[in-house]
Amino acid sequence: MHSWLAPARLAVAAFLAVALCFAGYHAATDGSGVVNFLSYFTNLANLAGLAVLGYGGWAGLTGRRPVPDAVRGAVVLYLAVTGLAYGTLLATYPAPQVIPWVDDVVHRVMPLLVLADWLIDPPARPVRPRVVLGWLAFPLVYLAYALIRGRAADWYPYPFLDPARHGGYRRIAGASFLLAVAFLLVGAAVAAVGNALAAHRATRRGAAPNGRHARARTTG
Repeated sequence: MHSWLAPARLAVAAFLAVALCFAGYHAATDGSGVVNFLSYFTNLANLAGLAVLGYGGWAGLTGRRPVPDAVRGAVVLYLAVTGLAYGTLLATYPAPQVIPWVDDVVHRVMPLLVLADWLIDPPARPVRPRVVLGWLAFPLVYLAYALIRGRAADWYPYPFLDPARHGGYRRIAGASFLLAVAFLLVGAAVAAVGNALAAHRATRRGAAPNGRHARARTTG
């Protein structure tokens, strides 16, 4: 791992922590509430990014066990989809209570930074398809939570989850299916790119892609 990567991760984590604190304080004082703030997938994904980058930086400086690649990949996926969904679905919706610079950090900057981190420090071992499927568990749990809490509190974090809008639950089902496909495709891409970079790095180091040193084959 590059010597500068650990302090860079800590710096990004600190910057993200400041942004999230600003947003959380704003939510606590403007009447929307901390629970609603924590009910946005964007904020949960960024909190996960904060934890992974913060611990990853600390582990890199102290020699502790690094963050598992499966966890890192999941965070890359969640923030990548956050950025894509914001750019294609949500950016056009008015959000007068959002702090503009924080909005840019959590929707634009962080997806790019965690992806860059994944590319600079690819997984040590291949990410298997079952791991990619496992990454879908959290978004599915979040969907169930958002719909159940939304019905109880009459508040939905995203317009496409609100059954009171045109299309009702049929529209929600369609949007959820498309998002599930997006998660699966983006997750597969994250794994494929990570695996390709890991294999290239292993080849350059004279090792096989599975992390074991290549041995000359003998016959006879």
